[in-house]
Amino acid sequence: MNDPATPCVKVCTLDAEGKLCLGCGRTADEIATWARLDAAARRDILSRLPARLEALVSGAKPTSR
Repeated sequence: MNDPATPCVKVCTLDAEGKLCLGCGRTADEIATWARLDAAARRDILSRLPARLEALVSGAKPTSR
């Protein structure tokens, strides 16, 4: 299976709490370590991003896990 590409959309701004990127939904730690993660870890993160981004849009409290 191919290594998943970065979900970065070049909107590198953290939310008001400084926890999640408003562009891709990753945490600062996930962004910083992305290049060193294996494909399984990247897919795990990617699977959580839609819910995080939806929570950011709806104003709900997103979770980083």
